[in-house]
Amino acid sequence: MFSEQQQLILISVVVVYFIFLFGLSLYVNRKIKTYDDYNVASRSVSLLPLILTFTGTAIGGSILLGYMTNGYLFGMGQQWLAIGFTLTSIVMAIFLLKRIRLLGEKYNMVTLGDFTALRYGEGARIPTVISIMVAYCAITGMQFVSIATILDLTIGMSMTAGILISWVLLTLKTYFGGLKSVIWQDAIHGTIQTVGVFILFAVILYTVGDWGAVAETASNTENGNMLSIFNISTSDFLVYMLTIGAYQFVRQDLWQRFWAAKDIKTAKSGYWAAIILGFLTAAIVVAIGVFTKFGLNMTNLDPALIYYEVIGAVLPFTMVIVMLIALLATVISCADSFFIAASSSIVNDIVKPRIGDINNRKMLLYSRLSVAIVSVVSLLLALYIPQLVTLWITGSAMLVSGLLAPVLFGLFWKRTTKSAGIMAMWFGLVVALIWQIAGHPFGLHPVFIGLPVSIATILSVTLLSPRESENILYEDLKKTV
Repeated sequence: MFSEQQQLILISVVVVYFIFLFGLSLYVNRKIKTYDDYNVASRSVSLLPLILTFTGTAIGGSILLGYMTNGYLFGMGQQWLAIGFTLTSIVMAIFLLKRIRLLGEKYNMVTLGDFTALRYGEGARIPTVISIMVAYCAITGMQFVSIATILDLTIGMSMTAGILISWVLLTLKTYFGGLKSVIWQDAIHGTIQTVGVFILFAVILYTVGDWGAVAETASNTENGNMLSIFNISTSDFLVYMLTIGAYQFVRQDLWQRFWAAKDIKTAKSGYWAAIILGFLTAAIVVAIGVFTKFGLNMTNLDPALIYYEVIGAVLPFTMVIVMLIALLATVISCADSFFIAASSSIVNDIVKPRIGDINNRKMLLYSRLSVAIVSVVSLLLALYIPQLVTLWITGSAMLVSGLLAPVLFGLFWKRTTKSAGIMAMWFGLVVALIWQIAGHPFGLHPVFIGLPVSIATILSVTLLSPRESENILYEDLKKTV
């Protein structure tokens, strides 16, 4: 794809970029003194970096590479990948954000496990941690695959070697920097990736020129409905809504950023801005895939290589370098965020409850060791399932099946009993995992089994159990009404 001289330039740029990020992590590390510094960025993040870290975390390698590939293969119906998470994000902003922020501030929360433990008792921490780990390790592993793909296509490195190198580099960077470093680096990454995607789309539109020609080419394909957003099966629509969409409600990285904001107004404004920016970016990425096929008439491509093929076709090499940096920024901004989210669960919900209050130096050490544990699990998943969107949807399904019903019922239904919440977590997660390992029997995605089981469990156990005294958190939540 690139000449030897171009490959050498690309290698140099990638190395310099990683050195810069690692150096920034070490610089920020000097300012990290407490457990809260590392895991929730001292709860003092201002508006602009908050917007960019929301966007940088939401738009990862699976979106920039996977969505573009899906748009190329299946047409504009894949916009439901973007629409799905946008609709649920809007619901999150309207109905959940204020509640989450208030409880986090009141009880100094760090993880979802802090909420489920408050609502259902300490026994809820373990299934919460397992659900978080399964999802976030899968999604972190997905970023290793994305970087490996970049290295494979630009410098000819094998996928396995690329996954291992990205694992080492991202682990070291996150190990030293914590969430404070992640958020400030996301401010850089978010800017680069957003500007890069919009520039690429503008160039493609200029090159294509005539929408009529695009529509005519698309209408002459075997499936003449490729430009319609309704060109999607009911099954695919439901999978997207119940995984990538519903997972927004129980994304621990989102909850942590709500708590990391300096105040509730900043959290709200930052999240609404990120919803708009994230939707536009994801929608444009799908459209780029569609226009590549029907506007640029690049019809004989390996779908997995679309991003690289299209930037090479419409941009000079200097801009190709910029776009590869944008891709790296996109991947890295997701990976380190998910690292922190998963590792926080280990240290906050497994280690801390068992060792009690100890000094910040020890807690910082345990936080960093948790990053190392998450990295190893993520590496194994990356080697096992090296498909981007598949890996994301699989991880999201486990999280939704285990936590969605207990979290939403716990926030809004006072009658929910503690035993019902914990049982719903275990049953939903275990059933979804078994269904995944069994290879989706009857063609049913695990989320179609795990989530209904979780909902049925929480409803039936609650209604068949004696009424419990009202949880203290509902008294606090009255302030949100």
